[in-house]
Amino acid sequence: MNTAPPAAPLDETALRDELEALGVRPGSVLMIHSSLSAFGHVDGGADAVVRALLAAVGPSGTIVVPTYTRQVADPCPDSRAFDDPETLEARAAVPLFHDALPTVMGAIPSAVLAHPDRVRSRHPQASLAAIGPDARAICARQPFGYALGSGSPFGEIHRLGGSILLLGVGHNRNSFLHHAESLVPAHRKKLRRFPYEVDGERVWCEALDVGNDNDTYFPLIGTEFAALGLTRRRVIGSAPCELVPAVDFVDFARKRLSHLLTPDE
Repeated sequence: MNTAPPAAPLDETALRDELEALGVRPGSVLMIHSSLSAFGHVDGGADAVVRALLAAVGPSGTIVVPTYTRQVADPCPDSRAFDDPETLEARAAVPLFHDALPTVMGAIPSAVLAHPDRVRSRHPQASLAAIGPDARAICARQPFGYALGSGSPFGEIHRLGGSILLLGVGHNRNSFLHHAESLVPAHRKKLRRFPYEVDGERVWCEALDVGNDNDTYFPLIGTEFAALGLTRRRVIGSAPCELVPAVDFVDFARKRLSHLLTPDE
């Protein structure tokens, strides 16, 4: 009985070739959302993925990943008690953000954070890390309020004509949709709450931001945009991957969200 030959191992070289086949070009600015486990086995793990991404964009390109720190949040968001011992103890245990604080976003963002050349933005909950010649410009500004809005790293990636790269994840993980929604007047809202140090004193800050989607509209918008033929798709290992032009996508998503979020009159 004939058996199929074993698949070639997915390593740094194979990943780079696959990314190039997907459409990643030298000089690209990529906002990357990813799942390492979605690929199946990768020789070298997350570090190999990061090296392959850097090889694909070349020395003139820049990669960006979310390094969100959701652990920097009020553990008692519904409590306004400032004299309850249990509440005070829980809030005191929340870490302050710092440049080396680990991210909860998975192995590939963690590998970017460990890279000696990376730059990280300073938002206590929604930081990003980048490697490449545009890294400092991308990470230079990020307001506490509307951390993914027009004055954020997402706005800079949009200005640079970057692309969104989804590696084994769907549009429910695509943070550029929050950026697009921030441009819609009738956007959903949430309140971020986190500790911050001001002149040596630990204080609690509140900042308004775009609300969570919870798979309500974002997967639909991703599917609709793909139907326009502007998205490049390829399975790498066992991971479905998409390369999406950020400018076209944001324009489309903003218009669709404007329609979906505007109450019927």
